[in-house]
Amino acid sequence: MARVLRCLIVGCALSVLLNSCFAQEKPAAKPRARDLGVPFDGTPGPLNAITDVAGVTVGHTTLISGEGKLVVGQGPVRTGVTAIFPRGKDTRDPSVFAGWWSLNGNGEMTGTTWVEESGFLTGPVMITNTHSVGVVRDAVIQWTVAHRQVGPDDDWWSLPVVAETWDGWLNDINGFHVKPEHVFHAIETAHGGPVEEGAVGGGTGMICNGFKGGIGTASRRLSAKDGGYTVGVLVQCNFGLRQNLRIAGIPVGREIPQEDPYTFMPGETEERGSIIVVVATDAPLLPHQLKRLARRVSLGLGRDGSISGNGSGDIFIAFSTANVGAAAPDRAVDLKMFPNDKLNPVFAATVEATEEAVINAMVAATSMTGIENHHVSALPQDQLRAILKKYNRLNPQFRLRRFPEMLLMPRQKQE
Repeated sequence: MARVLRCLIVGCALSVLLNSCFAQEKPAAKPRARDLGVPFDGTPGPLNAITDVAGVTVGHTTLISGEGKLVVGQGPVRTGVTAIFPRGKDTRDPSVFAGWWSLNGNGEMTGTTWVEESGFLTGPVMITNTHSVGVVRDAVIQWTVAHRQVGPDDDWWSLPVVAETWDGWLNDINGFHVKPEHVFHAIETAHGGPVEEGAVGGGTGMICNGFKGGIGTASRRLSAKDGGYTVGVLVQCNFGLRQNLRIAGIPVGREIPQEDPYTFMPGETEERGSIIVVVATDAPLLPHQLKRLARRVSLGLGRDGSISGNGSGDIFIAFSTANVGAAAPDRAVDLKMFPNDKLNPVFAATVEATEEAVINAMVAATSMTGIENHHVSALPQDQLRAILKKYNRLNPQFRLRRFPEMLLMPRQKQE
């Protein structure tokens, strides 16, 4: 009895500690791009998030500690990991049709050789920093082995999909601060509903178009005549230069007098970013169609001003939650396929949701100071609204009902 009591006490203490460590992942509601009056094409789903696709869940672990001078292995730490499950972590049918595409290959997304060969994504898509890909990959396998209760005679194997972007301007990236327990936490806390955005999860230390970046998401719902399907997008954005940034077609970056964070680095390394994009849909698309969908992400990024620079790893994966049971190993399966001639609305939804997801990430992200006091400012929301109004692009139906205090927001100081 005493032993049981001690276990309960230890368990409760561990639970309290974990909840304390990851408390920053449940922030107060933040305004999104539409709340600021940014106009976008298309009709979003109820959440305007990748989780509008039924069954999709997202979890984050956010690691923020220390400040000042870089001490490798100690910090400062500004990093994390994000998990995206097509059908949730507890599904008995984790394999979904998928396709991937690399717009510029200065980056990594593991497991895509088998996605290309088999047409299936099995398990989550994980996103982290460049130097934590290995530990995240291994931890996903470890979690899956425990979760599946793989036996000694089981010939099961796994090739997890883990993607990365570089956060070394703000984070002690060579300190290897992402540990297996952080991966487990992101997996175990993956949920439907609203998705945390900005400097969270794998996007914690990311920079986008010269401002603070991170995780963003958006969705589009097709009309009934086009099938009524949903397309959801999640991005980890860490790409681009301020002078290229466009929002609602306006060269916003050029209108805001602020230097890029990497200005004091040699010219050839100015763009040290990347972007990972995950596209989900419930439309019954086959792998070759999903690769076509992944390619359309490029057009959404172009709307935001991306040129997909030489130093950028712009890698995308798309999956469909339809055709449950398609990966049955022991029998032929009847499949449902959306007609190619009807794909244009799905393509448009992908482009539109990608464009908005990036801006949502930038709007949600707050200013951050990291290693060596490197500072990255958030996109100034009041200036963004003023610029859109100047060009007559502020949404005429814009109402700050959810955030009326922003109407009185003072001008943000430029650092």
